[in-house]
Amino acid sequence: MSAISASMVNELRQRTGLGLMDCKKALVEANGDQEAAIDFLKKNGAIKAAKKAGREASEGIIESYIHMGGKVGVMIELNCESDFVAKNDGFKALARDIAMHIAAASPVAVSREDVCQDIIAKEREVAVAQAEGKPAQAIEKIVEGKVNKFLSTVALLEQPYVKNTDQTVQELLTEAIQRIGENIKVRRFARFAIGE
Repeated sequence: MSAISASMVNELRQRTGLGLMDCKKALVEANGDQEAAIDFLKKNGAIKAAKKAGREASEGIIESYIHMGGKVGVMIELNCESDFVAKNDGFKALARDIAMHIAAASPVAVSREDVCQDIIAKEREVAVAQAEGKPAQAIEKIVEGKVNKFLSTVALLEQPYVKNTDQTVQELLTEAIQRIGENIKVRRFARFAIGE
């Protein structure tokens, strides 16, 4: 095992924004490898975030974003556990980033469970029509696959985040939960566009 220096811990801290002890523990687990330590922190953070997911998030802010030119506007309610976090600049920036994402990606609901059943039924009809002529046992799998793919494109939390398409909006929230230490939820949003 290699010795973990203060500069290694500081470098990891700069890259992740996490506390010194978390960074040192991750480097020890990863034998000094920065990338492996980041992977460890992501896995560990996901576990911590999952534990926080059940906690009530009744504070928060309403943030708005108007796209340049005033053609698209978004209002979002982002909830957290405490008023202290709601007033934090990092939390406000997160709300604004998600609002910008909504303006660009046009989701129809926060999660797939929130997507209107009429929209899902129409998508299912289209998928059935497209699968016509296929073997009967394959049609159901094809239809389910197409509906799942559709839901992942219209549900906010499952969409690739526009500023970093390697992560979903849910993964962005999970990172924020790990960094801030509170449960964070997108409660609702409204997207307005001229002519829609």
